[in-house]
Amino acid sequence: MVLFCLGSATVADNIKIEYGKFKQSLTLLESQYHHQQTLDHTLPGWLQEAVSESVIRRFETCYDRLWKVLKRYLKISLGLPDVPNSPKPLFRIANENRLLPSDISQWLIYADSRIDTSHDYDGEKAKVALDLMGDFIKDAIALYETMSGEHWE
Repeated sequence: MVLFCLGSATVADNIKIEYGKFKQSLTLLESQYHHQQTLDHTLPGWLQEAVSESVIRRFETCYDRLWKVLKRYLKISLGLPDVPNSPKPLFRIANENRLLPSDISQWLIYADSRIDTSHDYDGEKAKVALDLMGDFIKDAIALYETMSGEHWE
């Protein structure tokens, strides 16, 4: 690996960003969300709740992988030297670089929802997270396509 200096940033030649885990988590989220949306509502409540909880857990995993890949993208592809190690500031930088497919306020809502579901799980916060899921999936797919250059299948 050859390192060279670009401005104040050190960039590694031939470094690739690995999108596989992010793509896999997004695929699983998209699939489980579809199952949750088309679930037979005559099924027992505990089963409906279990599927909804599964969607939320997959959202948490996908969200975490998304912001970590975004961090690498900002550092490697855009050559930004000082990239924060938390989601909200990363989303603001991504917004400044016109990477986000929707308004920054929407991404901050996703961030708050991720925090809410992991720190204080209750029925209302779960409902809020589930209500965001369709938009989050669309935005995550669009961001994946922007960063990876691949078309979502």
